[in-house]
Amino acid sequence: MWIEGEVIERIDWCENLFSLKIKVDLEPYIAGQFIKLSQVINDKRIARAYSIVNAPNSDFIEVLAVSVLDGLLSPNLQKLKVGECIQVSAKAAGFMTLEEVPPQGKDLWLLATGTAVGPFISILETVEPWDRFEHVVLVYGVREAKDLAYKNKLLQLEKKYPNQFKLLFSVTREPYPNALTSRISTALESGEIERHLGLNITAENSQVMLCGNPEMIKDANRILLEKGLSKNLRRAPGQITIEKYW
Repeated sequence: MWIEGEVIERIDWCENLFSLKIKVDLEPYIAGQFIKLSQVINDKRIARAYSIVNAPNSDFIEVLAVSVLDGLLSPNLQKLKVGECIQVSAKAAGFMTLEEVPPQGKDLWLLATGTAVGPFISILETVEPWDRFEHVVLVYGVREAKDLAYKNKLLQLEKKYPNQFKLLFSVTREPYPNALTSRISTALESGEIERHLGLNITAENSQVMLCGNPEMIKDANRILLEKGLSKNLRRAPGQITIEKYW
């Protein structure tokens, strides 16, 4: 079922990375879930999934997207102006939520690449991670510094929770202050992430959520399995919760 939403703000982070705030009467959702946006183009409905970036306590949703040159929908979304309309799925979906994370463990690790940071920002905007975990870690990987969407929001959270929140950027194609220069999976395998943060990933203490490109997910999952962690399944709770972003 599709309902009509109205664009109330567009944020252009760089030439092809943008966010949309959409006023829409959406059914209640859980931080970390996604919705679908769609348009009818040449008599055919084109729909794509986008994670909700904001916490579930307002009458609008915010999504983070990248405009793909030959994309069927994303270039049109980037052209939307304030006041224009877009079709939105009436109900959010997805399992990249803290409800799906077992209660064991005192450290929450969030590993994301690119726009897949979206569901984690939504989660960080709620009280649940701060109430549940002793440490909350976000490792956010991009190619260039301009791709660090919501950087200022994350730095504000770092100031708000100085003893609890550990924020680490990974910028692979240019130097950036205090950031890793290698891919998340490479830094995870070498132990660089743990050394940089002064915190270890263990099956006893950690819950890890992975969201991003399939290559990062595959490599990081393998490394975590080698560390003794296991994939989190409803029938067999573990420590690794995964959502592939395409």
